Amino acid sequence: MTCAPALGRLQTILSLLLLLAVTACQQGSSPEASGPTTATQEAIPFRKDGELTLIQEGRDVITLDIEIADTDSSRNRGLMERPSLPEKSGMLFVFPQASIQGFYMANTPMSLDFFFIGEDSVVVNTVKYAPPLSLDTIASTGPVLWVLEVPAGFIDTHGLVAGDRVRWRRTD
Repeated sequence: MTCAPALGRLQTILSLLLLLAVTACQQGSSPEASGPTTATQEAIPFRKDGELTLIQEGRDVITLDIEIADTDSSRNRGLMERPSLPEKSGMLFVFPQASIQGFYMANTPMSLDFFFIGEDSVVVNTVKYAPPLSLDTIASTGPVLWVLEVPAGFIDTHGLVAGDRVRWRRTD
């Protein structure tokens, strides 16, 4: 008869230990308790490769620092996994020949504005406020040789439109 209370206490202790173990595992999997940030979670630093000036009616509107994506790998990666860009900066995609270009925002956590630029350096079309993390296609309306991505709101802030021009150069 004295075994029943001891067995009951043992079951209670085992239940408490199991509850503590489950709680500890759940806490260990929370973002706050996951330890140091991994390399894939760290922001990818901006790399200044050149400068680009947007021109409207023959007048320089603004000059940006640009990171240049001119390889298949860098064009495919684009601004994925980057939560922000430095002020007055963007990414210029350079293609080997003019053609219709399409982009999507998968793995891109910030909203962007796009400039689709023809081989004559004239902006063919723009797309404003592309939603982050979207799989919808963002496309040029004609053949383009370059595409400039900048933080959302840039086009509205500077009053830029299709028909404006660009001038860019490498600085590296």
